[in-house]
Amino acid sequence: MLTDIFSSFDPEIYISGRTMYFWLLSISSPLMFFCSFWLSTAPTLRFAFLQLSVMKAQASRTNSLNLPVLHHFLMTLFIFLTSLNLLGLFPYIFSTTSHLMFTLSFGLPLWLMLILSSTFFAPTSFAASLLPAGAPAWLNPFLVLIETISTGVQPGTLSFRLAANMSAGHIVMTLLSIYLMMTFWTTSWNAFCLLLITQISYTMFEGGIALVQAYIFCLLLSLYSDTHPLN
Repeated sequence: MLTDIFSSFDPEIYISGRTMYFWLLSISSPLMFFCSFWLSTAPTLRFAFLQLSVMKAQASRTNSLNLPVLHHFLMTLFIFLTSLNLLGLFPYIFSTTSHLMFTLSFGLPLWLMLILSSTFFAPTSFAASLLPAGAPAWLNPFLVLIETISTGVQPGTLSFRLAANMSAGHIVMTLLSIYLMMTFWTTSWNAFCLLLITQISYTMFEGGIALVQAYIFCLLLSLYSDTHPLN
């Protein structure tokens, strides 16, 4: 039983015997999505191809095009995050992308991969990228320090942005649902219909946010690759 608006983010409520169907639904939904790839006319297949084309166009404008592994992984990650974000909007499905540990498990390794690759591939060029060109000599130590800090916080801000935006959307949807049920029993039908329309509209809005947040996550990762030396 949910006790407050934050209970849906607690995985402990999904381990009791009565809530095992929560996990079954969470596991079966992605399987149904990916199994539909075998059907040539499946709507999810056309939707996936649309996502691939959008992400491919964006990644092609950055250095990730010269990093084939990252280039292809970003397109796969975009579909994966979009699927999880959208599935998290459905009732009784655990929203994994609302947790910082989950988003950090993607943001930190991918960012670290770019940093380590730059360090071993061209250490001199990577170190030079920490100092903006044309800066006064007396500012160089401070600029290098600032650039190092800004680079170091990239995985944290990248992961926190996705988790925070998805969590905020789920909290607002929960509050609207609570008020909707209260108006159903206590107030007039006009107020109930108004809140119902608001709930439906906000749910559609959150669906768009789910797509945008997945795109921004992969977009920033592709932009981080611009600092990777090419020679």
